[in-house]
Amino acid sequence: MKNSKLIIPIIAGSLVLLPISCKKGATTNQFGGPVPVVPYTVEQKNITYYDSYPGSVAALNEVELHSQVSGYITGIFFKEGSKVLKGQRLYEIDRRKYSAALEQARANVKISEANLEKARRDADRYTSLLAQNAVAKQIYDDALTYLEDSRMQLKAAESNLVNTETDYNYSIITAPFSGTIGFSQVKPGTYVVPGQTLLNTISTDNPVGVDFYINEKSLPGFLDIKRRELSKADSTFRILLPDNSKYQYNGRLSVIDRAVDRQTGTIKIRLEFPNQEGDLRPGMDCKVKVLNGSSGSQVVIPFKAVVEQMSEYFVYAIKNDTARQVKVVPALNLGEYITIKSGIKPGDEIVLEGLQKIHNGSAVVTSDKLERRMPVARE
Repeated sequence: MKNSKLIIPIIAGSLVLLPISCKKGATTNQFGGPVPVVPYTVEQKNITYYDSYPGSVAALNEVELHSQVSGYITGIFFKEGSKVLKGQRLYEIDRRKYSAALEQARANVKISEANLEKARRDADRYTSLLAQNAVAKQIYDDALTYLEDSRMQLKAAESNLVNTETDYNYSIITAPFSGTIGFSQVKPGTYVVPGQTLLNTISTDNPVGVDFYINEKSLPGFLDIKRRELSKADSTFRILLPDNSKYQYNGRLSVIDRAVDRQTGTIKIRLEFPNQEGDLRPGMDCKVKVLNGSSGSQVVIPFKAVVEQMSEYFVYAIKNDTARQVKVVPALNLGEYITIKSGIKPGDEIVLEGLQKIHNGSAVVTSDKLERRMPVARE
């Protein structure tokens, strides 16, 4: 018990000496000399940084092919997965009944035209006889009524002819635009129902769209790009393919959706990319790379030179062989490096290695000076 009482004053006395020694300037390491550190000279570099978004390839124009008339498929005139041209014949539906209906409609028009011509001659004749009081007024009125009925019958026959011609033409299904056609969903002999039976899907393939979603907070930057009307593709928009290889062409901003989704707080963006080689297919996943607005000339330092304390960031600047803690405001995390908004400037020297051995005010010696102080080895 007596020995323990003697130790306490000695420890307390040693603690009193610490603040006194700190007041004299830069502190040293436990062996009395400056702490060896590896320095880094702050540089300003041109940084290109891209934000990444998940995206998907979409055709700018895509349509499902359906028949507008019923019947059995009697012909398929394309190769699945091939390029087709606008107006190219794709499918044929049994045309026999539509051809017969068309011929009947044409005959009905000719009959109606003949009836109208007869009614017109009768009306002219009875008009002349009525002027001579050689015919009863009732007969004359009946002739005029028959003339008007003949006109209406001709119009009805002509309308029916248009309908039957339309059905006859719809029995041949053609490509609505040039693009790539997919797998056929029907085979020869399949019975198709108007508006229900899916025949195929055709889509444009050059250029193509790439759709992705951004947070509404990022919208002003994209609106600014839209207002500048960048009609030519540049390095602002790039994509990575599913194997993480870089797509060879840059894209341009095409469409910003009309409204923000209230549930997710996101809005859809569509880019447009050339696709001459056909490397991009609708539905393909990709990574959209958007040039960050902070890209450009930046103060850059290694990430390991930064110390975080209570959600604040610091570096140790070396001035007059002394490490001084300096608060910095980081910007972009580039992995091994980080950009700094404020706190240090190009040309400043900071501690890169040896941070765990120093504190604010520590006396330091940099690696280059340390090498000069080291004695030359002798044999």
